[in-house]
Amino acid sequence: MNMELRDIQNLIKFVAKSGASEVKLEMEDIKITIKTGSEKTETTILQQAPMGVQQMPVANVQPPVAEVAEVKDAVEKVNPEASKYIEITSPIIGTFYRKPSPDKPVFVEVGSQINADSVVCMIEAMKLFNEIEAEVSGKIVKILVEDGTPVEFGQPLYLVDPS
Repeated sequence: MNMELRDIQNLIKFVAKSGASEVKLEMEDIKITIKTGSEKTETTILQQAPMGVQQMPVANVQPPVAEVAEVKDAVEKVNPEASKYIEITSPIIGTFYRKPSPDKPVFVEVGSQINADSVVCMIEAMKLFNEIEAEVSGKIVKILVEDGTPVEFGQPLYLVDPS
């Protein structure tokens, strides 16, 4: 199998969105290790070309983290009030639910006081329901996602006023 740079970049984006901490892919002509973490994302690609063909250099490819930061900075410049709030983001890809089950009340409303260990929603991924904790303390000021809609890795779910 011959992987192109585009395929490798798509694999990196997929792994980053999946929430996996490390993925190793080994085939006869290529070895790829993708490690993600809260502090850095590291990708090592070693490709061995058949004899007589020029060796492809080792590439260090990183997902477009800078783009996210640039967009966030642009939003803060346009709406400086939003910058005082903390976002609770989705740690995984899945379906966002505000309630533990259809007949139960929602976890939080606008105005709810939360702690770092408060459960704010559930995200269903591959038939597993994951309780998502706030990881911040404060008051919910805005709910950014509709109940029952798909969410991406890193997508903002709530805005919290930490004061």
